[in-house]
Amino acid sequence: MTRSEFDDIRAHIAADEGDSDGLLVLARTLLDDLEQARLREATLRARYLELLTAARATIASDIVGDPNPLTFLRHELGRRGQLPAADEDVMRILSDARTAAELIAHLAEPPARSRPSTRMRRCIGPTRRLAR
Repeated sequence: MTRSEFDDIRAHIAADEGDSDGLLVLARTLLDDLEQARLREATLRARYLELLTAARATIASDIVGDPNPLTFLRHELGRRGQLPAADEDVMRILSDARTAAELIAHLAEPPARSRPSTRMRRCIGPTRRLAR
């Protein structure tokens, strides 16, 4: 939804203020929640784009032989307070990165469907009869 659509909905809700009931209160709450979610999404997209741009610039500067290609990435991570501290466990960070990569790879796989056993197939469906 665009900002003007949010404003139109708010104006419509305000026009019905006289016969306000729980539904209008709920509509206002949901509209506010939706607008906040859209704002959070826009912020996350902007931060992702900044990080992606820094990563691409890092690779490009490495390709052209820049003596310090990590400058862009260091700057972006430093702005967000995400640079590893000198005493931080580097192996933990690398392990977290490997785990995240594996989890993301599994998200791309379709879920495995298990086939019901023969016994299960006999027990389900409209033709099932109870023993007497």
